[in-house]
Amino acid sequence: MSRMLILTEAELRRVVRLDLSAIACVEEAFGALATKAVVMPPILRLDISEHRGEVDVKTAYVPSLDGFAIKVSPGFFDNPKLGLPSLNGLMILFSARTGLVEALLLDNGYLTDVRTAAAGAVAARHLARPDAAVAAVFGAGMQARLQLEALTLVRPIREARIWARDAKKADKVAAELSRRLGFVVTAVSDPQAAARGADVIVTTTPAEQPILMADWLEPGQHITAMGSDSEHKNEIDPGIFARASYVADRLTQTRRLGELASAIRAGAATADQAFAEIGEVIAGKRTGRTRADEITLVDLTGTGVQDTAIANLAVARARAAGAGHTIDTKAEAGDAA
Repeated sequence: MSRMLILTEAELRRVVRLDLSAIACVEEAFGALATKAVVMPPILRLDISEHRGEVDVKTAYVPSLDGFAIKVSPGFFDNPKLGLPSLNGLMILFSARTGLVEALLLDNGYLTDVRTAAAGAVAARHLARPDAAVAAVFGAGMQARLQLEALTLVRPIREARIWARDAKKADKVAAELSRRLGFVVTAVSDPQAAARGADVIVTTTPAEQPILMADWLEPGQHITAMGSDSEHKNEIDPGIFARASYVADRLTQTRRLGELASAIRAGAATADQAFAEIGEVIAGKRTGRTRADEITLVDLTGTGVQDTAIANLAVARARAAGAGHTIDTKAEAGDAA
């Protein structure tokens, strides 16, 4: 008998939270990229320009995990005009042994939000100074909120600034985060002022032109850039590559669509230049931060191993909690290819 577990967003929110176990799950997945025979094909991308739509499909097989996930992640950016969310999506978990569908995760992008924020925490854990206490977040969307929350789990943050093009939205998010996190979060109208004196800077926007400039940076800062997940996006001034130690989530991917891709186009880096990946730093194969005054930059474009890892965690948690609804997917008669 073939049985499939179906989990809704509400059920997934109950069993998976942004916590240290989610961070550890993503950290192990990155480490596997550097130490195991992971199979992770390039992102499949579909653009539907007349409706300002884009769809990404990501997947990866990780030998240490029982299942592999395929994630379909649409973003339709005119949806708010229709009263609909811009982002949604789902994940399907398959058995790595038999290929049978084990679970359908109707998360509407929730698990992607968690694993993306967890990746930011992993980047800070391995590259930011251990005493990092002041954070600056560029953007005022869901990832701005979650990235700061995740950062507090791995570094002793006691103060934060929020900058966004929409000042009213920045004010609202700053007030919300101050209440939730228990320290002062201030909305700042000038991005340079937000970055000044920050130990960690996280960029979370869909910007197509740099919003963080190289000459603003100060010794000892760490930058996590996670907004440039497609070829036309660019948050970071390519001049930063002359000042910072760069780490990719997946080098073949960031050469194509991350901040590294923008730096290559600008002549600030070369297409064959060797850089460390975060998994290599986690595994001890490459060094991370080497000095307190070093400037570090981690380029997070989103990887299939993160999706496979969080999907496995979600299904294991759901089964332990008795969550979800199970159906029999076995055909009544005959087999179909």
